[in-house]
Amino acid sequence: MSLWRKKSITKLLADAESNEHGLKKTLTASSLVALGIGAIIGAGLFVRTAAAAGEHAGNAVTISFIIAAVGCLFAGLCYAEFAAMIPIAGSAYTYAYTTMGELIAWIIGWALILEYALGAATVSIAWSEYLNNLLGGSIPYAICHSPFETSPLTGQHGLINLPALFILLILSLLLIRGTQESARVNSIIVFVKVAIVLIFIAVGWKFMNPTNHVPYVIPDNAPPVDLGNGKTFDFLQSWRNHGWTGVLSGAAVVFFAFIGFDAVSTAAQETKNPKRDMPIGILGSLAICTVLYVLFSHVLTGVAPYRDFLKAGKEASVSYAIQTYMPGFGWLATLVTIAILAGFSSVILVMLLGQSRVFYSMSNDGLMPKVFSHLHPKFRTPYKSNMILFVFVGFFGAFIPESVAGDLTSIGTLLAFVIVCLGIIILRYKEPNRIRPFRTPLVPFVPVMGILVCGAMISFEDPTTILTALAWMVLGLVIFFAYSRHHSNIGLENKI
Repeated sequence: MSLWRKKSITKLLADAESNEHGLKKTLTASSLVALGIGAIIGAGLFVRTAAAAGEHAGNAVTISFIIAAVGCLFAGLCYAEFAAMIPIAGSAYTYAYTTMGELIAWIIGWALILEYALGAATVSIAWSEYLNNLLGGSIPYAICHSPFETSPLTGQHGLINLPALFILLILSLLLIRGTQESARVNSIIVFVKVAIVLIFIAVGWKFMNPTNHVPYVIPDNAPPVDLGNGKTFDFLQSWRNHGWTGVLSGAAVVFFAFIGFDAVSTAAQETKNPKRDMPIGILGSLAICTVLYVLFSHVLTGVAPYRDFLKAGKEASVSYAIQTYMPGFGWLATLVTIAILAGFSSVILVMLLGQSRVFYSMSNDGLMPKVFSHLHPKFRTPYKSNMILFVFVGFFGAFIPESVAGDLTSIGTLLAFVIVCLGIIILRYKEPNRIRPFRTPLVPFVPVMGILVCGAMISFEDPTTILTALAWMVLGLVIFFAYSRHHSNIGLENKI
């Protein structure tokens, strides 16, 4: 059996069109843009910005965001062509199956689990932490932390993270109820958090200190920063922590903030007019969020010196900057916490949506058990997949510390971006005459640049993260050779 057998695009589209009882088409261009913004603006903006500024890029974190956005733009243009041409649930997995074959498609599908499922678990834990902060720490430690965590103040051990489990359950039930209902709730959340981001930019602009932006790039002779307790942070301890290499390293860190726009493509099969609306949803959400990110990071580093973020604030860095340098605006710090909770909620929602749709496609192809493609008789959503994912993601959210998934989410996404860009080049060569409602401009320049930029960001990831991702891929290959390739619909058809 060939590892490179491919799905026919013509047959794929015909099967989807003839399936009257398939996924319900309810989404429009505006709901897709909101879906993209909902997935993008979350933990990355509020948490990763300060980390990238303090430890890597300094004030030039704005440039880091632009570099990450350019890499995403190259990939986004490629996603837009595929999503308009092949409006099928599955995103990068489906695109790889039609251009590079079954093995590569499986690898991408397995990588997307890192992005969606583990990403949703990680964000649910962060959601729990911020909810507890908003409630003044009133949730008992034992029921909002994993068994592997111990309170540094009381020595009490965690048992289960119930708030993380709660938000995952609520959003899973919402997804089972229907994609349109989920999109409406997401649109409300997006409005709230974007409004609060804009308020911070407008109010914070008045509190910016121009001297905080000098020098803009961390110089080669930057002095160590005293972290207290006899500890210091030396920018020269690693070549990635200053100068333009620090800016590039910062781009790899803030890339996490852009994860999610690709999830828009997983909803292609549920879009009323995917040929027109998918490019608008993907590129529109990416453009809006890039502008907000650059303005937000510029204001944040102007209000508080980037060195502060090495020793204060951490996950609550934005609230720290407001409370320390913006007197009289403590209420804004509370609003930011609400925006973070809202942002986390919409990110989890879109992550769970994307993962269930990838599993739906893989199950339809025989690479996953059929249970993942069973649709609810009334709501026409993959409800069994949503329930199974809740158990899987909920296990990580309830019992595993937040650090488990970490940068694995970014690396899985970057790998998917590289494959999508490569797929555009392959398909342009093999099927140049196929109708393309949206065409990626400047091929092969755009996809090649997407491959190079995303590949470079992978190389700037922590070595431990890369090794962990490789171990995850090895596990995926074991499953593929033990189960998937023997149950593949294409393989079974060839036997007949």
